[in-house]
Amino acid sequence: MSEFDAATAAVQAALDAGARYADARVMHRRYESMSARNGEIEELTQNESLGVGVRALVGSSWGFHAVPDLSDAAAREAGRRAARTAAASGRVPGPPIDLVPAEAVTATWVSECRVDPLAVPLSDKGDLLVGATAAMIAHGADIAEGLYQIWDTAKWFVSSEGHRIDQRIRECGGGISATSIGVGETQRRSYPSYRGQYGTTGWELVDSLDLPAHAARIADESRALLTAPLCPAGETDLILGGEQLALQIHESVGHAIELDRILGWEAAFAGTSWLDLAQLGTLRYGSELMNVTIDPTIPGALGSFGFDDEGSPAVKRDAVRDGRWVGVLAGRDSAAVAGLDHGGSVRADGWARLPMVRMTNVGLEPGPHTLDEIIAATDDGVLMDINRSWSIDDKRLNFQFGCEIGWEIKNGRRGRMLRNPTYTGIGPHFWRSMDMLSGETVAWGTPNCGKGQPGQVGHTGHPAAPARFRGVRVGVRA
Repeated sequence: MSEFDAATAAVQAALDAGARYADARVMHRRYESMSARNGEIEELTQNESLGVGVRALVGSSWGFHAVPDLSDAAAREAGRRAARTAAASGRVPGPPIDLVPAEAVTATWVSECRVDPLAVPLSDKGDLLVGATAAMIAHGADIAEGLYQIWDTAKWFVSSEGHRIDQRIRECGGGISATSIGVGETQRRSYPSYRGQYGTTGWELVDSLDLPAHAARIADESRALLTAPLCPAGETDLILGGEQLALQIHESVGHAIELDRILGWEAAFAGTSWLDLAQLGTLRYGSELMNVTIDPTIPGALGSFGFDDEGSPAVKRDAVRDGRWVGVLAGRDSAAVAGLDHGGSVRADGWARLPMVRMTNVGLEPGPHTLDEIIAATDDGVLMDINRSWSIDDKRLNFQFGCEIGWEIKNGRRGRMLRNPTYTGIGPHFWRSMDMLSGETVAWGTPNCGKGQPGQVGHTGHPAAPARFRGVRVGVRA
């Protein structure tokens, strides 16, 4: 059977078994990663999987079943099992779940890819990591690591409403890190991010990072951090680099605006959300510089696609406009419960997982300043960059973050390097204190967002640029 035939058979079997709505996704994914340490290849992983997952809606309950078999018999049995699971789950009475209307679409979408990452010779990719890690060791790092990852995913989606969509999405990225060990102290520096940089694009992204060119610098900085002064404790102006601000957006905005968390449907991996739907459109989330969009249409960003896993087309929407909370990440069912008119943010990390609300590209629109202008306008503050640790409560409200490196800012100039910089805050108070924002935006890719039970790993993007926040508590109080 073809992939579309298998998906169609699964949907029809679910309808025949009593579902009032059903959809099916066939997914074929190839994955490759390689890591190197201290000038030698450490691990190579290559795998692929193929299967079909079926959702069935009966009354107020979803059922889901997946099989690694595209035969007619297996696909139909998966559809029947999904419908039976939904019926069994609905034995406790509850109001029926509606879905916001969707136009049936027949479409094909392919992500932009100039250099097929799986076609690049393994020897070339290995030489890149070996060379970069060897250079870090030569410049004094005690541990030097490099990594790349590649995903090549094909999807075929069919729904009982008439959707018939196929997509091919290629994603890749990588990065390097240097660790230096001193007496009672260990310091790490990473490039371009603590986990690397990733996008929905080809190997041209990894080429553009030019990992070897940054090896010496991050090794030198990791050693320098061993003897740098500690970040002082107190309240001060805080300038965050774009990479760190991307994680700040991810944790204190992206997860907080997931509608399933707001509704209390999802509480795994640090809980629900502090947001109240009654305040949508009125709540002051941040300063007027805070304009956050949900935009899966950004070319090359890691959270981009043509259609989500419910067949909803990729559309740009506002989450925060001029500091006011105006939008959420939603699926067709959660949107209907909340009285909204759109979904568009539902994905699964494989054919064997139930699609759920996930971040796409959630990020800040560019501001009017440059990083140099922000520093020049700061009399007394700290500049922090590249995430090292994160902690946030189960309402996505109170947080504490640590960064790899900091610099003292005095009288508009960047001064001495600071080690172990940390800062803490409360989401809306923190975002309301943002008074300068750069226009030097990068769409940072996060390939390791955890959510759900059983756990799923999501790929998300976060456009961000350096910004200043006033009166932030930094450092660790004695």
